This record gives sequence, C-alpha cells and structure tokens, in this order.
Amino acid sequence: MREILSGNEAIARGAFEAGCRVACAYPGTPSTEILENITRYPEIDASWAPNEKVALEVSIGASFGGGRALCTMKHVGVNVAADPLFTLSYTGVNGGLVLVVADDPEMHSSQNEQDSRNYARFAKVPLLEPSDSQECKEFTRLAFEISEQYDTPVMLRSCTRVSHGKSIVELGERVTNLPQPMLTKNPAKLVMLPGNARVRHPLVEERMVRLAENGSTMAINRAELRDTSIGIITSGVSYQYVREVMPEASTLKLGMVHPLPHAMIREFAARVDRLYVVEELDPFIEDQVRAMGIAVTGKEIISLCGELTPGRLRTAFGLPQPIGLAPVKMPGRPPNMCPGCPHRGVFFALNQLKAYVTGDIGCYTLGFMPPLSAMDTCVCMGASIGMATGVTKVVSAEEKKKVVAVIGDSTFLHTGINGLMDMVYNNSPATVIILDNRITAMTGRQDNPASGFTLMNNSSHTIDFPMLCTALGVKHIRVINPLDLEETKRVIAEEMQRPETSVIITDKPCVLIKREDIFQKGPLYAVDVDICTGCRACLKIGCPAIEWRPAGDGSRKGRAFIDPQLCTGCDVCRQLCTFDAIGSTP
Repeated sequence: MREILSGNEAIARGAFEAGCRVACAYPGTPSTEILENITRYPEIDASWAPNEKVALEVSIGASFGGGRALCTMKHVGVNVAADPLFTLSYTGVNGGLVLVVADDPEMHSSQNEQDSRNYARFAKVPLLEPSDSQECKEFTRLAFEISEQYDTPVMLRSCTRVSHGKSIVELGERVTNLPQPMLTKNPAKLVMLPGNARVRHPLVEERMVRLAENGSTMAINRAELRDTSIGIITSGVSYQYVREVMPEASTLKLGMVHPLPHAMIREFAARVDRLYVVEELDPFIEDQVRAMGIAVTGKEIISLCGELTPGRLRTAFGLPQPIGLAPVKMPGRPPNMCPGCPHRGVFFALNQLKAYVTGDIGCYTLGFMPPLSAMDTCVCMGASIGMATGVTKVVSAEEKKKVVAVIGDSTFLHTGINGLMDMVYNNSPATVIILDNRITAMTGRQDNPASGFTLMNNSSHTIDFPMLCTALGVKHIRVINPLDLEETKRVIAEEMQRPETSVIITDKPCVLIKREDIFQKGPLYAVDVDICTGCRACLKIGCPAIEWRPAGDGSRKGRAFIDPQLCTGCDVCRQLCTFDAIGSTP
C-alpha cells in the first residue's frame, strides 16, 4: 500500500512500523506535525511535554524501561535538551531511542539558523539524514535498529523542506517480535557518577569507530557513479537539488552523516576528477573531508547562510537558469497578529506607556512590528523574565520602572518559571505580564499544561497561574481583560510603579482556539462613514480586519473600513474611536 505523505507524517508512520511505544515532544515548527500524526496510532503513547528537556527525559525513561521511544523537536529545542542528551550518549539505551530534530535553514519560523549536525558530533551519537518522505519512514525504522544494535541514542535530522514536502511512501506493517518492556536494574550503566562515567566513555568512542567503519557498507550510504569529471558528496534535501540541477554528476549520497564513512569517501574521491560537497549551513561534511587530506570545494561557492534552492545551486556552479522562469514579484505579506488577538491591546498599552519590553518566543513576538512597535528584546524561550531582572540591575531607579517582561502561557511553563523564581528571590523590581491565551498558539494551537487538555484531547489538570505565582513568592498579582484598553493601560501603569516584582495575567483565549466553548465571537463592528473623520486612530492597533480606503472611490474623504469576514467583535477598535464612528452591526 502506498500513500502521499509529508516527511513529518512519514516519520510518524516509521515510528509506528518500528514498534515505538512512547513519543514525546514540545511543539516547534517544522517538527510539530510528527507528534500530531502519531496520535493516529493508538499503539503509541503520545504526549506534549512542557519543554524539550522534559520530552527527552520522558523518552529516556521509556527506553530504560525497555520500550522503543521517539522524541521530536526543532533545532533550537536541542539547546534545551542538550543536558540529558550528552549523558544519554554515555548511558546508552535499553529500548531503542530516536531523537528527531527538524532544522530550519532560512529561518522561516526561527530565531537562529543553527546546524544540528554539530550536536551529533558534540554528543558523539550517530545522525541519519533522509532526503524524502520514503526515506523519512525507512530511516526512522533503521534508527531504532541502530540504536539497539550499538547501544546509543540516534538523531534523525530533517529540515523544513523535507518535513513539509510530500512524496509517495510505501507503507509497511508494525513489527511484533520486540521484547516485552520490563524493569531491569543496571545501575553501573545507568547511574552516571564519575566512576561509572569513566568506564562508559571509552565505550562511546569505540562505538563511533565501529559506526564509521560499518557506515561504508550501509545501504543508506551509496555512491552513484555517472560523469566522473565531477563528484559531489551530499545528503538530505541537498541531494534532491543536486540531482535536479546536475543529473549527470556522480554523487556520494550520505544517509548517515555522522560518523562519516571514511573508507567510502576516500574511494569515491579517488574515482572523480574534482570533488565538491553540497550541504546547507555549516561545512560539516566538508571540514571533515578536508581533515582527511582530500581536496574538496564547498563553501567557497555555497553560502554558509540560508537554505539551498535549485536556483542558488545553479548560480554556485555557474550554470544558466532555466529560460522562462523569471522570478515573480509577490505582494508583501508582513506577519501580523490575528484579528481579535488578545495580545494586541497589551502591546498598544505598553507602547503608550513607553515601557522597555523584554520579549519572548510566541505570537506576541509580533508586538515588535509596527504600528504596535512595543518589544525591545527577544532571544529564546523563557528569556524575557531573566533579561528583565538583568536590566533592572544596571539602570537607574527611574528607568527600573519602565522594565516589563512579556511571556506567553506555554513559554512561561516551558522555561519561564525559573526566571520568575529568580526575580522574586533577588528582589527585582520588574513587572511580568503572562499572556494566557490558553493554548500554544504560534506552532498551531497545541495544548499545554495550562490548557486543561492533553495531546490525545483528554481533559487534565489545568495550571492555576495566580496560585503558581503566589507559590513562587509573588505578592502582587493582577488578572485583567486585555480587550479592555482602559483597564489594561491603567493596571500596567500601576504595576510598573511598584518597587518589587509584580505579575499581570491576561485572561482571554486565542481567537483560533480549537474549543468553541472557550472562545465566543462577539458582535461584528462597522464604520459609519458619515461620522468617521479620517483621524486613523483605529489603525494604530494594526488589526488586519481594519483597512484604510482613501478618497476617490465616491466618498467625500478617506475613511476606515472593517472587513466583516475578518472582524471577531473584540471591541478594541471601538474603544479607540473618539468620534463614536465605530459601532456593532445589527
């Protein structure tokens, strides 16, 4: 049986076919859909974790218990999960454990462009890199086998184009001959005290040597000899671009990019006249080939930055672009918060109050964009609160009152709690705003411990943010309706004046939340053109439902217009209109 699957769907299918029992993740584009598709297979216990570190630790526990386990995350998530990952390399596994990492070259949805292959080398674990959906499925199955054969976690690296691209996949059956999970005590292997770790480290090094040697005979590494005047070492999605742009060139396609199959590389290099490495981001393969004493060309012609495309590859090799494929100039589509987003009023108020806003990762990062223009920093998940503490340590007493940290509900639970604990402990006089829209919105509305539901849509305990903040020692906690502009501005202004830590919690759900009983659409609004003076005050909130229609279309003057297909009835624009030109429709 065959189906057309995305890479993420195929990885989920591969985990099912491999007999995976547990899958855990924190959502992050472009990896999110893997766990969402795993819910199609009830044989796998799938769950969202508060962050990537916890997700990997849950998977490690399942592996130690004897079950095969999958953990997925985007590239920056590995930064959070690195602590258990590096020691897991020493302990090894019981049931197979596969860590799927989805990189994001070109930073379509990310704050940096780091190359996760470096983590595999740093942690001394093997890394497989599929080129299409069929390989995503097959490599996932193989990764579990390698994990158990070599007693190691295995990284499977995807990227945006492989994760979201679709191709035909041949489906298989789920394996049924795996050992039954059971508790087996082996503290010398699994308790990483220094004495035990010293014993395990040489085994890690031996394992990598064996993998490198055996890589030369693995079917996923293959030499394709065609025109031997040019030889190209490549992997992942870059292989697809090479085959499209230079179909006659000889290629060494690496399915396992760490450790590299040195013998195979030397043999391939000896059979071609000129050797190239085509890879996105870092010269990961190229540097190692050079270290082997082999002359190779790579980053001299291919950029370190951004993702490859067939067009960029043609330019790198001085090849002509196809005739008739002139680039099409697309209209601009700047990112924006949704109509009715509960974050909009908060950033409007922060802008008016001239606050210094330390921001975080989520939809609310768009508070940086004009016309709201109310975010001053954004580094990583959970950093806003710690950065606010740091700023207050160095600025004047008067400027301390301007510092406000903004963080979403999921991000606060991800890595923000410790920052708030530190803020209280060290008496930082900053204000923290927790934007509780009751969902992990930016990655596609996934549930989290504050939403009251699990990945499997089962009802669960709901985190009480005021109670949690009280337990951390916060004395001043305010809950506000962020769609009430007057209340929002007044409360933020009051809390900014406090000489100690204070927390404001916004209490309105995401307008795209999946549960209709949580979000109720209000009456729609319209502009009375006879009253509208054209002052443009309503445009200051940057709502996509509001557009400006200049004079010349039969009207006496330019005026605002509210698109009834986009309006959610949030009422924010009406509050801005001092001429009462905006009202609800019948």
